Amino acid sequence: MMSRPLPISLVQRLRVFRDTAMAAMLLRIGVAALFLALLPVAAQAPIPAPDLASGRLLVASRGLGDPNFAETVVLLVQYNNFGAMGLVLNRRTDVPISRVFAELPEAKDRPDPVFEGGPVERGGLRALYWSKTKIKGLVPVVRDVYLLSDVKLLRQILSKERGEESLRVFAGYAGWGPKQLEREVEMGAWHIFRGDAATVFDSDPASLWNRMIERTAVRIARTPVLREDPR
Repeated sequence: MMSRPLPISLVQRLRVFRDTAMAAMLLRIGVAALFLALLPVAAQAPIPAPDLASGRLLVASRGLGDPNFAETVVLLVQYNNFGAMGLVLNRRTDVPISRVFAELPEAKDRPDPVFEGGPVERGGLRALYWSKTKIKGLVPVVRDVYLLSDVKLLRQILSKERGEESLRVFAGYAGWGPKQLEREVEMGAWHIFRGDAATVFDSDPASLWNRMIERTAVRIARTPVLREDPR
């Protein structure tokens, strides 16, 4: 069962630009959803395909042609028998959160941008929060990265945290039904990494996929080749 987004009344339109700059999407937000989560970059090699779980990073393979996910890095924020939910970490828009949270005084004049979280429920908002202090009411995704599901907590965080270094808001999410993601991994669509707060809140999300896909190439190059016994 997927987590329900936090309802916040908004009457806004989001104009979302992808890095390809091919087309702009207009997202109409009625009753928006908020969902917080934070993740950094993994320093390890890709994890074997069966090792899927909340907190994993999915790095799109070079051959993944789906425009919704081509050259993306996705943080899994939920994974269970009902399916999986994730947030695309590397598609930043030019829309400031001050526009989408116009009704919240704590969000006034905040320039940090909304991210395009995925193709599902694009009129809803989710968020990730990075904190070294455990806060009651926040659901952990990876170490020091949490999902937020409470409006009061959101307002508290907005009032004390400034900038996208610790709080990121996402429009839409990526979703998979039961066994769907497993099949995609088996087909080679995704490389799996352990998540960490530094990667989720990478300071240069536009280049995140390029850097992580290079790690998969390094791993393949370092894999020992089995030689036939000359005897």
